[in-house]
Parts: sequence; C-alpha cells; structure tokens
Amino acid sequence: MDQKLLKDAKQHQNGDYALTGDIEHAQLGMFDKPLPCFGCGVGWFSLLLGFFCPLFWYYATILYFGNYYHKDPRERAGLAANAIAALIFTVVVLIVVAIILF
Repeated sequence: MDQKLLKDAKQHQNGDYALTGDIEHAQLGMFDKPLPCFGCGVGWFSLLLGFFCPLFWYYATILYFGNYYHKDPRERAGLAANAIAALIFTVVVLIVVAIILF
C-alpha cells in the first residue's frame, strides 16, 4: 500500500495527474457530500423551523448535547445556535409567566 502511495505521489510530481485525496490526511474528502435538509443541515433547518414551532429548538438542543455533531462537524454551529435560541426562549417564557402570575 505504501508503495502505491509513493508511486502516486511521484506521478503527481511529474504532472501526470492530480490526486483526489491527501496522502497524510485520509479524512480530507470525508465531508464532501451535501448536508441534509436542503443542504443547510439539521441544526440551521431546526433553527428556522423553531420560529414557527419552538419545540424544534429543544429537539436540536438534545442533538447538540448528545454529540450528534461528531457524525458531521459542520452541524455543530447550527446545533449550538439552537441551544442558545432554546435558552433565550425559555428565559423569556419564564419572565412572561412570572409577570402574568404576580
């Protein structure tokens, strides 16, 4: 296997063809496929849907704390945004309920 990689690297240096992967970083092309939910990922899609039904924010927060982003690190930012949105929504609801009851 190592001989094949060395041969490929030598041919690449000669300009015969371009490598599609990296010899040192085998996972480089691992995330080339598009994200689910119309390409924006579960996290950002849940954030948008959460404005219509806030339960989506809590669902994505559970995914975030369940380390769902280890499957695809591109999901991490969207899931974290949902956790923040769920926290803000919860605080606002608690303040509104406290004002109404007291």
